[in-house]
Amino acid sequence: MNDSGHEPPPAYLPPLLEPHYSEPPGSDPSLGQRLKKLLAPIGMALVLVLKFGAKLKFLVIPLVKFFPILLKTGGTMVLSIGAYALAWGWRFAVGFVLLIFVHECGHLLVARCFGLKVGAPVFIPFMGALIALKDAPKDAWMEAWVGIGGPLLGAAGAVVCEVLFVVSGNPLFRALAFSGFFLNLFNLAPIGFLDGGRIVTALSPWLWLVGAAVMLALLVLHPNFLVGLILVVSLPRLWSLFRKRSEAERRYFEVTPGRRLAMAGMYFGLIVFLLLGMALTHIVPASQL
Repeated sequence: MNDSGHEPPPAYLPPLLEPHYSEPPGSDPSLGQRLKKLLAPIGMALVLVLKFGAKLKFLVIPLVKFFPILLKTGGTMVLSIGAYALAWGWRFAVGFVLLIFVHECGHLLVARCFGLKVGAPVFIPFMGALIALKDAPKDAWMEAWVGIGGPLLGAAGAVVCEVLFVVSGNPLFRALAFSGFFLNLFNLAPIGFLDGGRIVTALSPWLWLVGAAVMLALLVLHPNFLVGLILVVSLPRLWSLFRKRSEAERRYFEVTPGRRLAMAGMYFGLIVFLLLGMALTHIVPASQL
């Protein structure tokens, strides 16, 4: 009610729109009209496809080609996150799988820098991940670079986690940093098809025996299915050390002294760096718990 004692006029309400009929109200549409209504959208879609099909294929075809990669990498990532989440919770699981992904991207980037064709990363719960090299490295130097690419980028990912811990104080990031350092250090074991086994092809394949001894000691002290599997899979390469090499195999392992020294510096330097990283991150300060 306003000051004059009268009720205010009602707010303006627009009239409802009257329904539109293509036929007079009350009349049933004929069969032809029903078919016309049914087929009109289909015809319009065909016109659009014919008109823009040539342009759309440049968008659709890459998406179709990318779908298997998305299914293979994304699907196995989700599966791994679910598996790790059952043991450690989903937050840690997401971070840990991302660290593995960063590690695998290191291999992928280096391989592509050498012009090698590689498959998309595939994740295997509680066993890490792998990328399939569709082109074999041409020599030990190339194989060593592809091998060390993963731990190099993986170590950088662990450092990022530690920086996030220092900035935020969230102990989750320190746990991820420690796990990242350990994960990449373990992969540097010089045996078989682990990254370290590939790297030492440019140093001396006889270092595979050192890696085998380390893995055997781990298996005896801390029985583990994964360590045993690594030993079994590495047997063919270990056996190759004791048979006569072909001329092609001898050329494969030929590395200049300068390159051998450079790779040794990166390999052993990275091992020391990762050990220091583990030592730094194995304890969370009580004030940040």
